[in-house]
Amino acid sequence: MPVGSGAPASPGAPASTSDGGSSGPLDCPPSPLLTRGPPESAVPGRLAVRASVPQKLAETLSSQYGLNVFVAGLLFLLAWAVHAAGVGKRDLLCFLTALMLLQLLWMLWYVGRSYAQRRLVRPKDAHAGARWLRGSISLFAIITVILGCFKVGYFIGFSECLPAMEGVFPVIHAVHTLLQVYFLWGHAKDIIQSFKTLERFGVIHSVFTNLLLWANSVLNESKHQLNEHKERLLTLGFGNITIVLDDHTPHCNCTPPRLCSAVSHVIYYLYPFNIEYQILASTTLYVLWKNVGRRVDGPARPRMQLGVGRVLAGAALGLGVLAATIGVVVVYLVHIGRSRTKSESALILFYLWATALLALMGAAGLLGIWIYRTDEKPHGEKPLGESKNPARKLDADLLVGTASGSWLISWGSILAMLCASTRPRYTWFNLPYSILVIAEKYVQNLFIIESVHREPPRPCQDVRMLHVVTVCSGGTSPASSCARSGAVAEAAQGSEAPGVVSGSLPQHRGKEDEERGAEGSPRPAGPASFLRGGTRRSVLRNVAAFLFLCNISLWVPPAFGCRPEYDNGLEEVVFGFEPWIIVVNLAMPFSIFYRMHAAASLFEVYCKI
Repeated sequence: MPVGSGAPASPGAPASTSDGGSSGPLDCPPSPLLTRGPPESAVPGRLAVRASVPQKLAETLSSQYGLNVFVAGLLFLLAWAVHAAGVGKRDLLCFLTALMLLQLLWMLWYVGRSYAQRRLVRPKDAHAGARWLRGSISLFAIITVILGCFKVGYFIGFSECLPAMEGVFPVIHAVHTLLQVYFLWGHAKDIIQSFKTLERFGVIHSVFTNLLLWANSVLNESKHQLNEHKERLLTLGFGNITIVLDDHTPHCNCTPPRLCSAVSHVIYYLYPFNIEYQILASTTLYVLWKNVGRRVDGPARPRMQLGVGRVLAGAALGLGVLAATIGVVVVYLVHIGRSRTKSESALILFYLWATALLALMGAAGLLGIWIYRTDEKPHGEKPLGESKNPARKLDADLLVGTASGSWLISWGSILAMLCASTRPRYTWFNLPYSILVIAEKYVQNLFIIESVHREPPRPCQDVRMLHVVTVCSGGTSPASSCARSGAVAEAAQGSEAPGVVSGSLPQHRGKEDEERGAEGSPRPAGPASFLRGGTRRSVLRNVAAFLFLCNISLWVPPAFGCRPEYDNGLEEVVFGFEPWIIVVNLAMPFSIFYRMHAAASLFEVYCKI
């Protein structure tokens, strides 16, 4: 009996005739109950898990390599800082130069390979390497190259008693800076999918090389600030805690002396820009390392536009704060260390200015959070922490992590005020300042993180009357997801497939739709009823613009030597000179970087609102 559409298959017949073609009008697939192997949907998942194991091992190996390089470099820096026997500045510079040369070789190889494969379409991370971020890196890189030129001039003036590496290092560093900026402009958004193990080691080497260069700049700048701080303490009457100056100046003459002295002072004023460049480059490279082998699963980032309309209030107030900050810094640097009276007046002026500014910033941050909390419409926001993008996650981690530096100093100052036996008059102004530093950063972090993680509304959320029904095998089922409904609706409009019908089906409204209909009735005016549409957006943009300029203002004083944490003197009496100086030297770089990173994040918030 031939096998037909109504005849049962014989036991000896093959289970499938797919290789030889169809023997009847219908080809029925084998029953899943009769298959011995795993279901086909489980095979890609298992293959993906197996494929991810080598990548996780490569990520672990590369991270351990980078940490070992970083620890070795930190030990070199520590040995030079404490004048360890057998370790000099030449050894430290040789180690850093070797790291930079190795990174230069890797970047040249990567750029050359990318140019050879320039016609291939490569996946990109839309959230990584924003133009404003790369522009900031380029600006700081230009100042870093200028700093290298001054270092070469300093070496020429003291060439009789300085090792040759003092002149070679700034040249190699300038070449390294220029090539790295070119690399970041062209490849910061790359998602590397080939030579992944090798590229992981190259990128992580670049990350920790920049971190070591950052630590070297921080150490040089901190030693200079510490020497000035010890001299200022004499004028405040704390001579009993002042120790010998840690001087690293060359022991030979420079001609002309005035020019050499001016060059040495300019170098230390340019260090803050070099420090910001190195840390921004390392964070951008870290995102590139996290993107190696990553799959792009999500919608493209909406294009941000920089608008300047309706932000006059926030921008004007912020520019006024910036101008006042420059004036306060100038007065502080002129008066501090001149005499006891002038030093106390400079400290009081700084505390009064900073306390008022931090109070305004805290109020602005609370206003932004209040607008978000009283917003009745969800606007399609993702819950905080849902984004798996490495750039987004790194931004939030850096905000909280670097804020802990100033929190450590502030709690130390509060504890010193509570435990000190005698408190000079000017130290009382430090108490509200320290409290507001803690509170303001807490509020600002909440505002930034919530603003960055909010997504624009999806177009399909406002469409409530369109229901798409798919007809398959004689049954109907409403589309379950908005994305699927939109795709099926477009297919229905562009084709004549009889199995798809779209229309308005009010009779199929479920419980959720009925609840939405009940919610559509007029609501009483809420506390934020006056903030609707353009007004709400304008207020948030003014808040972001004001906070952006205020963070720039708060970055200026510590970056250019206005550091009351050094000059207050009360903490050194309570904790001891060396312990407190260690705390400040460790925490201050993170506090300075926090302000620049917060300003960058607020700029992104401003462009996004």
